[in-house]
Amino acid sequence: MSKLVKKAQRGDAEAFIELIEQNKTTLQRVAYGYFRGEEDVADVIQDTVLDAFEHIKKLKKPEYFRTWLVRILMNNCNRLYNQNKKSCGLEEMTDAADESCGTSEVEFHELLSSLPEDSRVIFLLYYGEQFTTREIGQMLNMKESTVKSRLHRGKQKLRVEMQVV
Repeated sequence: MSKLVKKAQRGDAEAFIELIEQNKTTLQRVAYGYFRGEEDVADVIQDTVLDAFEHIKKLKKPEYFRTWLVRILMNNCNRLYNQNKKSCGLEEMTDAADESCGTSEVEFHELLSSLPEDSRVIFLLYYGEQFTTREIGQMLNMKESTVKSRLHRGKQKLRVEMQVV
């Protein structure tokens, strides 16, 4: 991926499109972690792609492209969320995921919807997108230990819920 990033930084639009295609699913999953409606998801992804295209030359380390892209997405999600004052949730993700994903992914998103708001994105990034706790901490501007403790508390909550069901 580093070669594609370097090409995109030199102005190769095809390389940039390929990078976005490779990360499209990640962008969608994270955006659905913030918003219910497909319109909002499409808006923040569009803004993210535009921002990334405009600022890709500022990316210092090509190996962190995915983390950088997700951070831009999260900033755009937070901005749109604050503008619209909508409630965050994953409830409609189940409907959308039902059409395009397997049942295990649908179940994953149903479980996420039962977590506190501050843990949802962390769980999505860690278990859904396989980011490390260090990378998540950098993206969310929090200590790695905070990320780990929220993961731990979230797992405990999910264990209790799974025993009840």
